[in-house]
Amino acid sequence: MKKIYFLLFAILFACVGCQWKLSWVTDDEISIEVERYDRIQSLYLTTGDFSALQQMNTDYPMQTRTLIEDVLKIGKVNDPEINQKYLAFYQDTVLQELINSAEQQYANMEDINKELTKCFKRLKEIMPDMDIPMVYSQIGALDQSIIVGNNTIGICIDKYLGANYPLYLKYYPADQRKLMVRSMIVPDCLTFYIMSKYPIPNHDEAGQEYCDIQVSKIFWLVNHIMQKKVFKHMCYVDNITWYMKKHKEITPAQLMNMPITIGDLKKR
Repeated sequence: MKKIYFLLFAILFACVGCQWKLSWVTDDEISIEVERYDRIQSLYLTTGDFSALQQMNTDYPMQTRTLIEDVLKIGKVNDPEINQKYLAFYQDTVLQELINSAEQQYANMEDINKELTKCFKRLKEIMPDMDIPMVYSQIGALDQSIIVGNNTIGICIDKYLGANYPLYLKYYPADQRKLMVRSMIVPDCLTFYIMSKYPIPNHDEAGQEYCDIQVSKIFWLVNHIMQKKVFKHMCYVDNITWYMKKHKEITPAQLMNMPITIGDLKKR
């Protein structure tokens, strides 16, 4: 299956302008626990521990390949020199500080595990055909926030260290920093997982209006799942909310699959 990757801020702000553990017996017993790939990664990148490198390659081959080849883009995993390239890449003092900060802030992720379980259980209830993903955490050197592929979700915890994290203040404007917080991890996971199931076509082929409406449907669905307005006043989210209140016979699954125009969303 072709992997699908999404860069969080590029899609979010374009719109504004308009192994990991999964244990479940039945749908009623869904339980998601973030697999801490980042801890093994951190051990290797800060100490050069060879056993940690072996565990990364043995227990997490897909995550390691994705990180090296698709996120960092520093080479191929079968390159004889890739281990040294990978280690050297993270020896920058800024990245070492980033690793330490991420490991301290995310020493415990139980709150995220509970919220992921609750929200994906609700997603499954609303849309039974949705698969439940496997979820893992990693440190991606500020390249991406959420990575989706092959029914997995990778959380780059280095992109969620808080709006006032000193390094962010140097490189990100305030409107982006307000999204780089712990409380955005679960809604971002939902957003980009759903987006992977309902991919938005190229703007040039589909048109900006169509793409904005599709993104707004996803934002509305995430709000509906989380039962709070995480995404508000973005694109046509308010219009979708009005539309769904007016058409209570339409299910979320039907909404995601049906064509809607700006005319349909105009409040009358």
